[in-house]
Amino acid sequence: MSHTIHVVFPCQEGKGADLLGILNEILGDTRAFDGCESIEVYTNSDNPDTVILWEKFETRAHHEAYLAWRIENGMLDVLGPILASDAEFNYLDDHPDI
Repeated sequence: MSHTIHVVFPCQEGKGADLLGILNEILGDTRAFDGCESIEVYTNSDNPDTVILWEKFETRAHHEAYLAWRIENGMLDVLGPILASDAEFNYLDDHPDI
C-alpha cells in the first residue's frame, strides 16, 4: 500500500517561482528514486509563495531514505535562501473505509 506525504514549502516573498524552477530541474531524479510512485506539485492559489508537494512512496522508509539522500547531496543549502521557514512534512494514513 502506498504511503502519502503532503509537503508544504513556505517560501520567502517572491521566491515561490524560484522553488518551482528548482523542482522542475530535480524532480526527474525524485520520480526515479527507489520507492517513489508519484509526485505532484501545487502552489497555493492565494499565496504562490507556498509550494505544496503531494507525494506517494511505496513506504515511509522509502521516503525517509529519499530525504536523507537529498540532504547528503546539499539540497538544504539550495533551499535555505528560498524558504521563509522549515518545510512541513505530513505523513498521512489512508482511511478508505470511511
